[in-house]
Amino acid sequence: MALRRLVLARLREPSGPGERGAPTPRRGGRLAAAGLSALLTGAVLAGCTGPTDAAKGDLANRAATATSGSAGATASAAREARERGAFPVLSAAERIRLYASMRLSTMTLEQKIASMFIVHVPGADPAAVQSYLAANQAAGVLLLGDNVPGPSSQTAAFAAALQTCEGLGTLIAIDEEGGIVARLGDDGFAAADTLKGAPVEATNEAFTQRAALLESTGMSVNFGVVADVTADPSSFIYERVLGTDPAAASERVAAAVDAERGSVFSTLKHFPGHGETPADSHTSLPTTALPFAQWQQQDAPPFEAGIDAGAELVMFGHLVYSAVDAQPASLSAPWHDILRDDLGFEGVTVTDDLLMLESSGIPAYADRTANAVAAVAAGNDLLLYNSAVDMPPLVAAIAAAVRSGAIPPQVVDDAVLRDLELRRELWLRQHPDAVL
Repeated sequence: MALRRLVLARLREPSGPGERGAPTPRRGGRLAAAGLSALLTGAVLAGCTGPTDAAKGDLANRAATATSGSAGATASAAREARERGAFPVLSAAERIRLYASMRLSTMTLEQKIASMFIVHVPGADPAAVQSYLAANQAAGVLLLGDNVPGPSSQTAAFAAALQTCEGLGTLIAIDEEGGIVARLGDDGFAAADTLKGAPVEATNEAFTQRAALLESTGMSVNFGVVADVTADPSSFIYERVLGTDPAAASERVAAAVDAERGSVFSTLKHFPGHGETPADSHTSLPTTALPFAQWQQQDAPPFEAGIDAGAELVMFGHLVYSAVDAQPASLSAPWHDILRDDLGFEGVTVTDDLLMLESSGIPAYADRTANAVAAVAAGNDLLLYNSAVDMPPLVAAIAAAVRSGAIPPQVVDDAVLRDLELRRELWLRQHPDAVL
């Protein structure tokens, strides 16, 4: 009875906007008492998020109560089944959500915020990267060419050394579009420069091969599906777009996401679309006055197609669409609402490299700490940094904003719940024989 009440209570808890974050796991089955006990005691308590002693005691007591006396529990379960029907069958998504919710309940505010970071730690020594992860409790790392200079076997060994958290996968992200944006030397597959003029099937074939390479080398997140659209050859993004009109781009974006499914988590970028201005967001803050209605017709379709195809992440670009918001989309709550409410995205959002805002030269975005606080307040689930930033001051500033009321606590909880669900799905992929 206690176990049944615990499970049903968790499943009935409203989760607000976080409900959108449920991934699409591929595992089925029934949640048994022994499985929940493992969740409460082993998987949660041994995890890298470091629950408080009080939380450990509370969870352990509930787990012990739920599973004490195996013979008596079996008999009680049989009576319960006869009297009230069979124990509820939980879907794979529900089990992941239950795990993530319990995990979230053990975390301090600072631990939650730290788990929203993905950073780049330079060098090919995995020990240095693993040390950074352990010290800062970040969600994962962005690998660049300096991390993986050698063959695929070396890359796989590097990635394997970064699996540091029991029960949750470490997000190992990479920009692997192919062509001019390829970090892995073995990626000689077709890229956007030729795919935009080839049949849609060619995109599916190229990204199927690319996804297999990423999976074999231990990558788990590909920041590699460019959903921008432009027909302007002078645009810095032109060579990387998969189509020069909304329809062509949409077909190829959907094909790329479909090809990556089950091998690596797909990321659509750079929302709301880099194609309306030729400026480069690495060195400036591209701005357009395009009316929202035109954005819906010209730039939204490839993102919608990728979302419908099952993309797990969307990356926000440092782009100003002044008809919607004077802030860059990466720091814009209205643009996050559009993605969630208008386009129906239920997955994880991630900023483009936040250091790019500092490189724009605009004084309003020169403060690294202020940018981090604004990014969380806007609704980003993950903050991306193309450098081994000093995380503790950033975490402390965001925590202070939460405690002051500048950022509602639910905003952080919703974001972290989505992140934990993604990382739990990854861990289950990596441990196919796991009970939960």
